Amino acid sequence: MQDDFSVVNKTKGKIPNLPFSLIKKDILNDKYHLSLAFISKEKMQKFNNEYRKINKATNILSFSLSKNEGEILICPTLVKEQTKKFNRTFPQLLQFLVIHGMLHLKGMEHSSRMDRAEEFYDKKYFNWNRCRIR
Repeated sequence: MQDDFSVVNKTKGKIPNLPFSLIKKDILNDKYHLSLAFISKEKMQKFNNEYRKINKATNILSFSLSKNEGEILICPTLVKEQTKKFNRTFPQLLQFLVIHGMLHLKGMEHSSRMDRAEEFYDKKYFNWNRCRIR
């Protein structure tokens, strides 16, 4: 792990070993400081209520702290619950959401342009053989 990227798992669950650092460098760059935190459903609901005034958990929240610094919060429990809805495995959906959050930090809004970027990065980085539990 490098100083410009940290991953913290605040849950008891295992997180798939995905190329988060490579994706971060590709989308945000080497100098961008990013914190990726996996949190409980209860904590996610608290943050979503506090920052978006929506009193329910969500799968991901992205916070831009400055031009070159941000934080992504992900609720793995909710991601696991949503796999059938999105017709993806847990690792697939998790990777997609990390890409989604990074694109928001890069300044993208929901649009067909963002959809194309998500698809591009998702296909570029998903490798079934590297998807191990850590």
